[in-house]
Amino acid sequence: MAQPLKKLMSCVILDLDGTLLNTDGMFSEVLKTFLVKYGKEWDGREKHKIVGKTPLEEAAIIVEDYGLPCAKHEFVNEVYSMFSDHLCKVKALPGANRLIKHLSCHGVPMALASNSHRATIESKISYQHGWKESFSVIVGSDEVRTGKPSPDMIGVVAGKAAGMEVVAVPSLPKQTHRYIAADEVINSLLDLRPEKWGLPPFQDWIEGTLPSEPWYIGGPVVKGLGRGSKVLGIPTANLSTEGYSDVLSEHPSGVYFGWAGLSTRGVYKMVMSIGWNPYFDNAEKTIEPWLLHEFDEDFYDEELHLVIVGYIRPEANFPSLETLIAKIHEDRKVAERALDLPLYSKYRDDPYLKITSSKGQ
Repeated sequence: MAQPLKKLMSCVILDLDGTLLNTDGMFSEVLKTFLVKYGKEWDGREKHKIVGKTPLEEAAIIVEDYGLPCAKHEFVNEVYSMFSDHLCKVKALPGANRLIKHLSCHGVPMALASNSHRATIESKISYQHGWKESFSVIVGSDEVRTGKPSPDMIGVVAGKAAGMEVVAVPSLPKQTHRYIAADEVINSLLDLRPEKWGLPPFQDWIEGTLPSEPWYIGGPVVKGLGRGSKVLGIPTANLSTEGYSDVLSEHPSGVYFGWAGLSTRGVYKMVMSIGWNPYFDNAEKTIEPWLLHEFDEDFYDEELHLVIVGYIRPEANFPSLETLIAKIHEDRKVAERALDLPLYSKYRDDPYLKITSSKGQ
């Protein structure tokens, strides 16, 4: 059971970009389009530099690093105009709607603080049902004298400077070390345990799993990194990440479960990891399903469709290979038990598992 930390919270202040909304992915797409007109290609190398920056600070970094022949205000005007046109496509990050609804239903006061301007904040949240009325206070960077890391505008350092307890949710991979000032660092909002802070606990975990709306991945089984069967003794049926950049950006790294359909073999229970596997320190985010069945042979190139129905835990590092293997087998037991529950077993008959020649949606 989670133990309460040193303070009990009476209200919550939330950041917006990269915490509640997946604006990072959309902003990258806009930058790609913008840079093409100058013969440049966005490679994401500035992502670490611009996190938490104001629009003008972002502009200064990108204009200088790419040697663009435009002024900062011209960059801001054009890029943010393009970005505004795409706001209706920006999705809430996993756990955001759940958290806002949970705190609102329990009468916990909430404020929203962002380095975006107030008008931009209003535009962003206007496409998210029920968000605006859930916040008692909304503050933008144009409404305060000094932005992050000043306490006027909340960030991790700013929150600590204001005497607050801070939970950090890094929006970029492998960046936990940047948030050492935080009282807790979690992989995503799915992993937030409000009871640790004296807030009402979530009541939606079932048998060690968190249900989700089903989502889908499919494609031919590809050769992985050569460690599943050989190193771990766990034969994973890896899928290529090509064509699934949006799915991978929408779903945090972690361990999920659901059902797997093979084109010539049938439907099986499945547990899977999505992420960088910290123990092995992957260079790229991978999709590694483990079909919970003993197969007599490999099935590379066979079409595999997955219906993911729930979440088990965040990815984590382990002190030894043995503890990693033990945790993976524990994940298997959790998934096997859960998939027998009617809530999850009904998805065994999902039409997506009846393999066709078309690629996953």
